Amino acid sequence: MESSILKKIIKGIPKAELHLHIEGSFEPELMFEIANRNAIALDYDSIESLKKAYKFNNLQEFLDIYYIGAQVLLHEQDFYDLTWAYLQKVHSENVVHVEIFFDPQTHTDRGVPFEVVINGIHKALENAEEKLNMSYKLIMSYLRHLSEEAAFETLEASLPFKHWIDGVGLDSSELGNPPSKFINVFKASADHGYKLVAHAGEEGPSDYIWEALDLLKVVRLDHGNRCLEDDALVQRLLDENIPLTLCPLSNLELKVIQKMEDHPVAKMLEKGILATIHSDDPAYFGGYMNENYYQTAKALDLDKNQLQQMAMNAFEASWLSAEAKEKHISQVKNYFNSLSI
Repeated sequence: MESSILKKIIKGIPKAELHLHIEGSFEPELMFEIANRNAIALDYDSIESLKKAYKFNNLQEFLDIYYIGAQVLLHEQDFYDLTWAYLQKVHSENVVHVEIFFDPQTHTDRGVPFEVVINGIHKALENAEEKLNMSYKLIMSYLRHLSEEAAFETLEASLPFKHWIDGVGLDSSELGNPPSKFINVFKASADHGYKLVAHAGEEGPSDYIWEALDLLKVVRLDHGNRCLEDDALVQRLLDENIPLTLCPLSNLELKVIQKMEDHPVAKMLEKGILATIHSDDPAYFGGYMNENYYQTAKALDLDKNQLQQMAMNAFEASWLSAEAKEKHISQVKNYFNSLSI
């Protein structure tokens, strides 16, 4: 398929984004603007020099610069501006539903109160629902390189705002921080009514995926690339219809895959896995939803049926009501049926 035609098709697809770290959507231009507003000196003398630093050999190198960027976020307005910028961007790409992660510990450990973080993010999400007709869910992530005790403190801090938070996740440095480290806090989170997801099988082994399923009781897996190494695990994902939220450009930038042609999403779709693609940390990894769709489709030579399946899978994997899922999936089907290409 010609690139121009492929891009046109992708732009028109109604999409759901289920794997997005709001701090990872922090574009350099906005970072410098907020740093100046808050009188914070960055380690880079220009937007260009900061962008040049966005070359990573692994997950940890990315996280190091990710946390540096987050240092400039201090006030409710900062978190609002960050979230609103992302929402406007993806609205222009025909994303109609988002389920975004935020990392409270990245901010509370710097002395920024939990309520400052969530108030800014929530106001932007409410604004998007009202002005952009975009639905949303909010997921609070625990940082896995910190202790389970620290995660419990974050859980307690979240409780006054639990009516705004739909679920909890587990992110940050995967290797050496298995899901089993967080069994108790995930159980407690479920007891408070939070849905459960976790990053597993990105850099970590397929054993981490088993742990996330068996010990943390997650209902959705973030990444999960390495599931294909284990036939029994693939069967488990199929039997329980566990969704995977894959992030191709992120995987490429972090050397999880060496080239886009190595990405496993086509094989997963062929096996019937509920595979979806998203942007992860788009400001750092070179693309939002449409670019992830485009680069993946181009490299793997995906056809219209596979593009349609990924889009429908994302709504199916979402935490929308059954009625809302059906509505969006029908819209995806109608869109592809309308194509004359």
